[in-house]
Formats: sequence, structure tokens, C-alpha cells
Amino acid sequence: MKAEAVKAKGVKADKKLPVDFGRPLGGWRARLYDIIFQIDTPAGRRYDILLVGAILLSIVVVVFESVPAIGREHAGVMRLLEWGFTLLFTAEYIARLICVRRPLRYVTSFFGLVDLLSVLPTYVSLLVPGSQALLDIRILRLLRVFRIFKLTLYLEEYTRLAEAMSNSRRKILVFLSVVLMAVLILGTLMYVVEGPAHGFTSIPTAMYWAIVTMTTVGYGDITPQTTLGKAIASFMMLLGWGILAVPTGIVTAEMTALRVNRRDGVRAAQACTACGSIGHEAAASYCKDCGAALPALV
Repeated sequence: MKAEAVKAKGVKADKKLPVDFGRPLGGWRARLYDIIFQIDTPAGRRYDILLVGAILLSIVVVVFESVPAIGREHAGVMRLLEWGFTLLFTAEYIARLICVRRPLRYVTSFFGLVDLLSVLPTYVSLLVPGSQALLDIRILRLLRVFRIFKLTLYLEEYTRLAEAMSNSRRKILVFLSVVLMAVLILGTLMYVVEGPAHGFTSIPTAMYWAIVTMTTVGYGDITPQTTLGKAIASFMMLLGWGILAVPTGIVTAEMTALRVNRRDGVRAAQACTACGSIGHEAAASYCKDCGAALPALV
């Protein structure tokens, strides 16, 4: 009976994870599992916060080590800290493998791969000097902060944005095709007007200049010299202002439409608190059957 209760507890705990790695039925492995993988316990929360702190510190070490002055003056200390963090994360990775019943599922999961890649560069640097700079991949481990501080509450907003962008993909593709045609035409025109003498050595080079100009980046590595070329460039700069705003407008309009449709659906499914009637219009403030006030939509 006790074993069944423990097993039930393990199943319940596993459901809190996006992937079920398998909680041990009892013993020290189960306690270690609760600390490492669970966030609804004080010990688990403290562990995750300390882990995020260690990840941030390790990234700071890698960043400062890349600065020549600091890297040369404190090379020994930096190398020692780098290996210290690597050994720490290696031990943590092994602990994760030990405390789960399905280690292969953890190894092949997204976070399992990130955890493994976050320690490999230091060991690889023994064979390939300089590869330790890839340790910045550890920043991906900070995605755990979403679990720690329960930022998954914002998942709904992310889903709405992703849905709006997905619904807008055809409009955006049409828009990009028009932009590419404009880049090709105007780039070719600039190649004809300016020519190789002024840096426009080919149509692809002129198209590169057109993209840089239309996006208002303006590197300045290629510039028109003729009066006609400058006039075309001025037109492209003004055109770029409008072009940059179009994708934003498309996605924003789609998000507004999704919000309106959602409110319409919520109002239609909302039951009157007085008579239980449903199927009200989106703009309705009172029940269509009994006249009672309907709850305000959020």
C-alpha cells in the first residue's frame, strides 16, 4: 500500500514536467529527483535559483576571459574558475542521469542536450584550443528560469503572437516578394546608372546596396556619386520608412482580429447568471432573454 502511494506521488510529480523522465519510487534517488527536477518544494526552488546563479557567473567568466587585457593578466584564475564551473555542471549532469528512471529520455530531451553541450567545450578545448569560447551556450540553460519563476503564465500571450504570425505568413510572404522585386529593379537601375567605377561592380552588389539602403542601415561602404544615383537613393530611403512598418501592421491587425474573435466566442458561450441563457452577441451588455446584466468581458 505504501509503495503504491509512493508510486502515485511519483506519477503526480512527473506530470509537472514537460517530459516524464520517471521519478524513482523511493530512497535517496527520489529525494535527489525532487530537489533537481521539482520546483514546488522549497529545496527544489532553492536549487534551481542557485543553479541559475552559477550559470550566470560561468557566463560572466567566459565573457571576461575573452577580453585580452583581463585574459592575459588573470589567465590562471579564469582557467581555474572555468574548470570549476565545468566540473560543477558535469557533476550536476551526472546527478540528473542517476536520479531518473529513464536516463535516455533525459539525455535526448532539449534540456538534456543543452546540459551536455554546456560542459563539452571545456573538455574539447584540451584537443582544440579556443573552443572553450563556445561555453556561452550555457546561456540556454537560463530557459529554466521560466519554470523557477512560473513565467509559463505568459505562454498564452506567446501562443497568441505565434498564431498571429502564422496567420499572417501569406501576407508577409507577398510583401517580401514585392520588396525583393523592388530591390532587384532598383539595384539593377543603380548598376546601370553608377557602374563599376563607383563601386557597383555587379547586380548582386547593387542589390546588396539596395537592401542596406531600404532598411535604413546605411553602412556607407558603397555610395552613389552621380546626381541621378543620389536621387534614386533618396527615393529608396523614403520608401524604406514605409516598408519597415508594413510587417508590424500586418501582425498587429491579425492580433487584433484574434482578440475580437476570442471576445466574440467568449460572449457567445457565456451563460446569463440569472436565467442561464447563452448565445449572446459580442456587444451585448444584457441578457437577450431576461434582460439581466451580463458579466463584463476582461
